[in-house]
Amino acid sequence: MSYLEYNVKYVPTGFRKLLYINWPIVLLIVAICCAGFLMLYSVAGGNMEPWARPQIERFGVGMVLMIGVALVPIWFWRNLSVLAYLISIALLVVVELFGSIGMGAQRWIDLGFIRIQPSEVAKITLVMALAAYYDWLPIKRTSRPFWVALPVAMIAVPTLLVLAQPNLGTALITVMIGGAVMFLAGVHWAYFVTVIGAGVAAVATVFETRGTAMQLLHDYQYRRVDTFLNPANDPLGDGYNITQASIALGSGGWTGRGFMQGTQSRLNFLPEKQTDFIFNTLAEEFGFLGSMALLIMYALVLAFCLHSALLNKDRFSSLMTIGIATGFFLLFAVNMAMVMGLTPVVGVPLPLVSYGGSALMVLMVGFGLIQSAHVHRPR
Repeated sequence: MSYLEYNVKYVPTGFRKLLYINWPIVLLIVAICCAGFLMLYSVAGGNMEPWARPQIERFGVGMVLMIGVALVPIWFWRNLSVLAYLISIALLVVVELFGSIGMGAQRWIDLGFIRIQPSEVAKITLVMALAAYYDWLPIKRTSRPFWVALPVAMIAVPTLLVLAQPNLGTALITVMIGGAVMFLAGVHWAYFVTVIGAGVAAVATVFETRGTAMQLLHDYQYRRVDTFLNPANDPLGDGYNITQASIALGSGGWTGRGFMQGTQSRLNFLPEKQTDFIFNTLAEEFGFLGSMALLIMYALVLAFCLHSALLNKDRFSSLMTIGIATGFFLLFAVNMAMVMGLTPVVGVPLPLVSYGGSALMVLMVGFGLIQSAHVHRPR
C-alpha cells in the first residue's frame, strides 16, 4: 500500500478520486500536447492562428472531459458500452448518408462549431463493447466458434463503414485494435493465424483486380502503394509528399535546425504540415534528439497504461485499458512509419500533436476511461 493510499482517509471525500488519478499519464499528455502546440505555432510562421490557438482551446476542453470521465465510476461506462457502440455505428451511417466531404473523402459530420469524425469515436466504443462482452462471457467459452463470431461481427461492421468513406488507414487500425482485445481476452491463436492467412490472400486479390472492372480499391490508394515502393519514380507527383518528408527528416540531423528554422515547413514544401506530416517538422527543427524525446514520452504513456491494466483485478477495466492503449500505440506507430517511408501514406495523424478537433477530444475521452478504470480499481 502506497503512502497516498494509507493516508487517503484523511482527505475529504470529494477530493479522494482526484488523488487516485494516474497523474504521471496526465503530465505526459500535457507535455506531448505542448510539443504539438509549439509545432503548430512554428508551421504557421510564428502565429497562433490558424492552428495553435484552436488546438489549445480544444485541449483545455479535452482536459475537462478527461477528468470528468475519470471521476465517473467504471461500472457506469461498462453499462453504457453497448449503447455507445450502437450510437457510433449510427453516426457512421449518418456520415455515409449526409456527411461532409473533405480531401476527397466523406468522413465528417459538420455541426458548425466543430466537425465530428465518427470513425474516431467508433474505435473507442468498439474497445468498450468488446471489453464488456468478454467481461460477461465465461473464459471457458472464449475460443468456441459461436462466441468468436459475435466479436468478429462487432469489428466488421464499423470497419466496413469506415472503409466505405473511404478511410483505409483507420479501417485497418480498427481491425488491429479489435483483434488485440480478442487476443488479450484469450481467443485461441489459431483464429489469428487463419485471419492473417486470409489477409494475405485478400491483399493478393486486391492487386490482382487492379485495372479491371472488379477493382476493389480506389486508384489513389493503389498509387499510394506505388509511391511507397518507389517514390523517386514521380518525385513531383505522387511521390512528392514522401520525398519532401524524407528531406525534412534527414535535414534535422542530431539536434535540428532550431525552433522555427525548418525550411521544409516554413517554405511550404512539406505537405499537410499541421496534420499527417507534423512529425517531420519536429524532426527538422529538433533533430534526432527531439524526435526520440517525443517517442520516449509516448512509450512512457503506454508503460503507465499497461501497468495500470496489470494492477486492475477487473476484467472489463483491464481489457478496456489495454485496448485503448493499443489504439494509441497504433496511431503514433503508423504515423511515424508512414512519414518515414516505412509504410504507405494512409492519412493517420500523430496523436496529441497533429491539428484536429474530434481526434483530440476522442483521445482525451479515451484516456479519461483509462483513468476511470485506474481511479475505481479495487484497492
